[in-house]
Amino acid sequence: MTGLLVATLSTALAVWLWTGPEPAELRLHRLTARKGDPWRHSLRRLLTRPSPARRAQAWRRASIELCQALSAELSAGRTPGEALTRAVSAVDLPDPEALRPVLAAARDGGDVSRALVSAAPAQGGEGLVRLAACWDIGVSAGAGLAAVVERVGSALRTAQAHRQDVAAQLAGPRATARMLAALPALGLLMGAALGMRPLGFLLGGVPGLLCLTSGIALDVGGLWWTHRMAVRATES
Repeated sequence: MTGLLVATLSTALAVWLWTGPEPAELRLHRLTARKGDPWRHSLRRLLTRPSPARRAQAWRRASIELCQALSAELSAGRTPGEALTRAVSAVDLPDPEALRPVLAAARDGGDVSRALVSAAPAQGGEGLVRLAACWDIGVSAGAGLAAVVERVGSALRTAQAHRQDVAAQLAGPRATARMLAALPALGLLMGAALGMRPLGFLLGGVPGLLCLTSGIALDVGGLWWTHRMAVRATES
């Protein structure tokens, strides 16, 4: 029974690592958040670090808020540099330090457009890239910057709504993938209940160990592949 418990826990751990919900991370954060313990603090930071997909979503939401705030500041009659500075300070950014060069360029009369492109993350930074293009059009060509930024913000909101709709439609397939990933452990439990002793074969020799290793690898690989397809569908 000890081997059966280990196999069940290994499968459950694999499912949690690849598709575990965010509340589990928050509970782990509360359990490990203890002052004066550097080891626990480092472990908490490592395990609660946002995934690339969640970080990209945070940057997309921040880009939409930035466009809205910038358009409002420009409509209030502020200069582009002042409007951008106030808009950045009013938005909850995933990484405020990333836009410090942008603020410096806006304050000192530098190349704001290039600073925005450089600050844009590889995933989720398309809003900042579009805002950089707006800045070139509005400041360099003399077009109405507020109207252009408002249109970009509207386009970003439409794209975000589409991604949310796709994510909602993928909730069912993701739940099915999690259920299928747990079926091997359920099969081991059923076999043990019927007296077939499946772990005697899996842990009793080289063929069984090969089957166990291959099964776990395929199970984890299937979860990873399903997760990647869902992420790509959401980002498309």
